[in-house]
Amino acid sequence: MKRRRWDSKTKTKIVLEGLSGRPVSEICNEYGIHQNQYYLWRDKFLSEAHKAFDAKKDIGEVTRLRKKNQELTQIIGSLTVELKKTEDEFI
Repeated sequence: MKRRRWDSKTKTKIVLEGLSGRPVSEICNEYGIHQNQYYLWRDKFLSEAHKAFDAKKDIGEVTRLRKKNQELTQIIGSLTVELKKTEDEFI
């Protein structure tokens, strides 16, 4: 049997169906997954749910780091040009 890959949105939908009170056996039969798989997804979902509220902070951090990276890249470029000019003067 070919292994299926489930995207995160579908996994979330499946887990939320179970958390809303629908019988897990019914959900698993509908989607063709084993109950153990459902419980693994549910446990991961619940253990990482707090990260949903950190997203805005993470985006700000990524933006800050990208800006810093760009600044450092420009400095390195300028220093490389200066070094090249200095090397050319001595040749």
